[in-house]
Amino acid sequence: MSHKLSRRGFLAASAAMIGTGAAAQTAGTTEIESDISSGVQRNVASFRSLDWQPYFNNLDNGAVLVDIQSRALHFWSEDQSVYKLFPTSVPLTEDLTRTGRTSITRKVEGPSWAPTPAMKLRNPEWPDFVGPGPDNPLGTHALHLTWKYYRIHGTHDTRKIGRRSSNGCIGLYNEQIAELYDLTKVGTQVLLI
Repeated sequence: MSHKLSRRGFLAASAAMIGTGAAAQTAGTTEIESDISSGVQRNVASFRSLDWQPYFNNLDNGAVLVDIQSRALHFWSEDQSVYKLFPTSVPLTEDLTRTGRTSITRKVEGPSWAPTPAMKLRNPEWPDFVGPGPDNPLGTHALHLTWKYYRIHGTHDTRKIGRRSSNGCIGLYNEQIAELYDLTKVGTQVLLI
């Protein structure tokens, strides 16, 4: 008796037999994603528009909501005329993740980057400083927050978006951080949940 196996069936059977997670490559880090054969979770919530009222008392200076679990950033303008939703990268681990209320304290176009002391301990081979340009992990724009070392920034490595791939920051595609950069101002309120 001969059975024809569709491409989808072949891939599903192969994944089930292998039973190992897929490794996502990022510069200097590896994220092991869950085993696909244990059940696929769809991340529909991450690209669903949200209302600002459950998260903010007002929209003074605009508002940014970052949902770590769904890996999405929401922006509302002060006059409610602009709403944007962007996919993000999020911190690799829970201990690198910071949640709560903060605000934008500084905006930098063409940021430079230096590893934090904790990053340098974990990765002594990393450079002490990287100027603006294609090798800079902060991409083309950075929004500094009240929390030391934490930023919302771009990335030149587009594979990172939608993954746990940062050392604490929230990453966006360079085109989208440029858009958010133009929409926000110093004082824009930020909530990470």
